[in-house]
Amino acid sequence: MSRKGKVLVAMSGGIDSTISALMLHDEGYDVVGITMKTWDYATSGSSKKETGCCNLDSFNDARMAAVQHGFPHFVLDIREEFGDFVIENFIEEYIGGRTPNPCVMCNTHIKWRALLKRADALGCEFIATGHYANIHHDKGRYFISKGIDHLKDQSYALWGLQQDLLARTIFPLGQYRKTQIREMAEQYGYPELAKKSESYEICFVPDNDYRGFLKKKVPGLEEKVNGGNFIDKNGKILGTHKGYPFYTVGQRKGLDITFGKPVYVTGINPQNNTVVLGDEDDLQQNEMILGGVNLMKYEIIVPGMEAITKIRYKDKGTMSNLYPQADSLLIRFYENAKSIAPGQSAVFYENEDVIGGGVIKRGRLT
Repeated sequence: MSRKGKVLVAMSGGIDSTISALMLHDEGYDVVGITMKTWDYATSGSSKKETGCCNLDSFNDARMAAVQHGFPHFVLDIREEFGDFVIENFIEEYIGGRTPNPCVMCNTHIKWRALLKRADALGCEFIATGHYANIHHDKGRYFISKGIDHLKDQSYALWGLQQDLLARTIFPLGQYRKTQIREMAEQYGYPELAKKSESYEICFVPDNDYRGFLKKKVPGLEEKVNGGNFIDKNGKILGTHKGYPFYTVGQRKGLDITFGKPVYVTGINPQNNTVVLGDEDDLQQNEMILGGVNLMKYEIIVPGMEAITKIRYKDKGTMSNLYPQADSLLIRFYENAKSIAPGQSAVFYENEDVIGGGVIKRGRLT
């Protein structure tokens, strides 16, 4: 029996999750490694090489690290669960004229629940991942805060985790910088792992061509939506486009239309297959509505509560006030936020701590 308890560690075969498992093992935890298979290109008709969490080489790397350090390793096939929810949601959001965040949806609805279910079956008290974030417990609430390496911080992608999941989660890397983790990989005897490049692609869209993915998954989509109108904010027709699902709010490149000045996608209307174009100023908004809100640090939000709200992963955040609604959350920014895209996640912070997050339903209310 270990002195720290038994922990199920999600191991993708990459540097962060591998070092997380080895750190916990050295700290005295009884470690069990698990690699989740979410997507299979061999049966999907894709000609692209499997990458990231779906790469057979990564499975073998994870297993080898476990064997070398004397703890068990399993592969968990969650392709059916993943496809039923994450991929269907991804498609539905684009067809609905929104821009989804599949990694957030996977963390929130699939990955952690699948880990917890297997942890219970294996008698593990805890689950752990290689995310750069921290977990705290105060006044009966569990909440996430930013990792000390702000360049790698992943708190934004974890806003959907509920209290029962946070209570059993460990993030070993939250107090480390990426450079330190690479040094540890060298010290553990994995120089190739220390040099391993990172993938920022969606696991089921390895070539980053989400438009091609939608065309393959939705028969007849291209023919149905091709030839809709680009319009300005007053409804004036400016030209034709290739189909509203293939554009996102804030997009400037790839519009195949010129005006002698930069223009941006400022709105998408799936009902009539129109894409609204405008100037950069038209992307500025001072309020938005969130749905599917999950609260972490506090059980309730006092109307007018101040928070720094991020509307995308690399966003530095904007000071705002939070106003609970019947089934949503109104956020008003002190200064305009740019390119508020329905379907994306918004996460609101108190200093370094995650108060909560939600999915953007719409921007400007007027």
